[in-house]
Amino acid sequence: MSIQRITKILIDGGIEPNEARVEAELLLEHFCNYDSKKEIMGVELSADNLSFVEEKAHERVETRRPIQHIIGLADFMGEKFIVNEHTLIPRDETEFLVRETVRIIKENDLKQAIEIGAGSGCVSCMVAKLANIPVIGVDISNEALHIALDNATKHNLFNRAIFRKSDIYSNVREREKFDIIISNPPYIPVNEKGSLQKEVEFDPEIALFAPDEAGVEFYKRIIEGAHRLFVNRGFVVFELGINQAPLVERLFVENGFVNIKITKDLAGIERVISAELRISEG
Repeated sequence: MSIQRITKILIDGGIEPNEARVEAELLLEHFCNYDSKKEIMGVELSADNLSFVEEKAHERVETRRPIQHIIGLADFMGEKFIVNEHTLIPRDETEFLVRETVRIIKENDLKQAIEIGAGSGCVSCMVAKLANIPVIGVDISNEALHIALDNATKHNLFNRAIFRKSDIYSNVREREKFDIIISNPPYIPVNEKGSLQKEVEFDPEIALFAPDEAGVEFYKRIIEGAHRLFVNRGFVVFELGINQAPLVERLFVENGFVNIKITKDLAGIERVISAELRISEG
């Protein structure tokens, strides 16, 4: 049985059994268009195809390179997004960022959004799709922006998910105004470099690590500059690292934000924080 054979290679190499089964199916589906239904029906892979997938499975266990990098795709919110070594692999937790953003947009009838640190563009694309508003995604990485543009095209969102090079607000024009800022910024403290799970180390460092010991430098910069993007009021929504909610909440309060809300993920971790800034006239 092809799926069992590939799964065994992954398990023997130290991949957790449930994860190994999923990864085996991903490898076979991506490289051979072969799935469990075909296996049940008795369809057999050619020796060459099976050998090729076995090589990919051995690559996975020997290098610990993420399966998403090996196949060049990642699943996110039921859609497939192009990823590579220049983009952060989207995690399930980031769905909470998208869903909270969409809720705020719909409840407040917001019209324009910007994502800071767009990476692969998966968040911008899903917000544009689910909220049906234009989203500008900015990133400092040229390589990531190329992938984001490819994803916007792949999902037929080229005119709704728009991407541009910018170091936070550096290339946001003075006349451009937004209703909501979205970001999953680098938040792992720099002193944790080298202590992460091996698979995580394949993500680009620029998307992972903040330069300060608390991991809040990028939250601080985004919050402090947010007011110039808003007209009368605006919202900011962040994904959070573990134990960072109180620190980011304090930054919001210090900069005049109100209606602060924290959302927990399925593991009970404070994962998303949102806040509103009202711009006083005059």
